[in-house]
Parts: sequence; structure tokens; C-alpha cells
Amino acid sequence: MNKDTRFLIIGLGLMGGSYAYALSKRGYHVSAIDINSDAISYAKKHDIIEEGAVFDESLIRHADVVFFGLYPNTMVEWIQAKRQHFKKGCLISDVSGVKCSIVERCQALLKTDPVEFIASHPMAGKEVSGVAYANDDMFRQANFIITPTDANTPEAISFLKKFAQELEFANISILTPQKHDEMIGYVSQLTHAIAISLMNANDNPDLVKYTGDSFRDLTRIAKINENLWTELFFLNKQNLIQEIEDFENALNTVKQTLVHEDGEQLKELMIRSTKRRKYFDKPKQS
Repeated sequence: MNKDTRFLIIGLGLMGGSYAYALSKRGYHVSAIDINSDAISYAKKHDIIEEGAVFDESLIRHADVVFFGLYPNTMVEWIQAKRQHFKKGCLISDVSGVKCSIVERCQALLKTDPVEFIASHPMAGKEVSGVAYANDDMFRQANFIITPTDANTPEAISFLKKFAQELEFANISILTPQKHDEMIGYVSQLTHAIAISLMNANDNPDLVKYTGDSFRDLTRIAKINENLWTELFFLNKQNLIQEIEDFENALNTVKQTLVHEDGEQLKELMIRSTKRRKYFDKPKQS
């Protein structure tokens, strides 16, 4: 990875746009493809990309590294339809929130091609969408996960590590696609399912007049892209169903302490949760 490396972002949403923003800010050549011509125009006007188009074969042929910012199934379909245009030796990665359901499909499609697909997942985001909200602040103190398979090379893993370091991710992890999806079912998809449930459990329009920060914090991620997250939920449904069942058991444990007026167990649950939550506290920036 050097300043001669040519990056192509396919899909200028929030994440793809933020990748483009961060790379251009650091002096890399970045181009983009997006079905929305307004997104391309905005990115050019604000120096997020050097060039872009709704579709341009030459942008694909000249790219050394391609990052997909598309929905998972759309990415697989895109690769299947356009794979012949990738440059020999090109490295391809993604930002998808699920892996098992797409990595094998992508690598199978590209098996006979002189390119390499290695999946990755930036654990960052906002409750907004579109390139107009692109920035690289959300990468700082965020986690970056690389999910290689036996089909990937050490060089590809090393490249993604350098990429994450360049964008200032705080922590870089390597997981199998299976471990990634198990983990993401808990720390991401379950939390979104809980937030959705909280916002649907009570339809009192006056709640906003009474609520405090605790409810706002718990439901922040309930502002959700229904098309993307429905796809993610179904692509990882077995892991998510298991996590929901485990959470139901944990919530029922709290319920039973109330039913049986077991204050000591309730306090123990609170002490344990407080201790575990401290691991997630981010250090204050100087």
C-alpha cells in the first residue's frame, strides 16, 4: 500500500463514502462507481473522489484495490456480472456485516480469476446514510475485523492491516467468517433487535416528554435502514435466533428475581453487569 495504489469504491453510501473520504484525505487516488449520479457529483465536488461514474469499465480495470460498499447480496450479484473487468492481481474487500453467507460465494465466483477476495468489516457507523455524511472520525477508536479463509494469502491480510492502520482504527482483529458471524449476532444484530423491540413495545406518543438519557441511549440504533438490516438479519438468522433466545433467558432471570423478591441475586446481576461494562469504556482523548 503506497501513494501509487489506486482505490475503487463501489457504492458511495456512508461507509463507502467515508473510506473514499479518508483515503483521499491521505493523498491516495480514489475513484468510485455508484448507481446514483448525484452521489458521484457530490463526491467529486467535495474532493472525496478524483473520478467516478454510474458505471465505467476503465475504472474497474485500473483499480489495484476495490472496496464494496454495497448490500451483501447486491455485491455478490455485482461481482458475478462484472468480474471479467477486474485487473489482474486486484485485491477485493467489503464492508458487509455478515460473512459466511457471502465470502464463500464471492471466492467461488472468483476462483479461476487472477484476483483475491478477502472480507473485512469496519465496526463503525452512524444513524444516517449517504456520502454527504462521509468522514473519517468514526474510524478512530473503532474496531476493524479481517475474516480470511484458506483461500487468502498472508499478503492480503497484511494489506488490510495496513489499510486499517492508515485509517486509524484502534483495534484490528482476525476472525474466521464463522466466528465473525457468531460474534456479530450478539454485539450488533441482537442489540439492533432489542432497540427495535423497545420502540415497538409501547406506542405512547407522549413518551418523548418524559424519557431520559437511558432510553435515548438504548434506542439510538432503532433509527435503522430497514432494507439493509432485514437482509443482514436473514443472512445470519441462525446465529441471531440463538442470541435472541439466550437474551430471553437472561431477561427472564431478572424477571424471576422480582417474582421471588430475590434482592441478593438481583444485586449480583447488577454488580456483574457493571464489572463487564467497564471493559467497553473508551479512554478519554487528550
